[in-house]
Amino acid sequence: MKGLLKIGALGLFAAFLFRLLNKASEIAEAETPPYPSVRDAGPEYQEGIDARDWDMVDEQSDESFPASDPPGNY
Repeated sequence: MKGLLKIGALGLFAAFLFRLLNKASEIAEAETPPYPSVRDAGPEYQEGIDARDWDMVDEQSDESFPASDPPGNY
């Protein structure tokens, strides 16, 4: 009878450990961003253009990326 209790306790521990590890992997997957590298919008994060040349159309285009339509006032 003691052997059966030990096996049952071991099974419960294994099930608990499995659920705990499975939950941890689900949380890690949920925290992973969908894109490998994402930058903020704005002239300070853009390369190849001087901040003085940055106008309202540039700002709106940058904020709407990756949308395919240009801003409404373009």
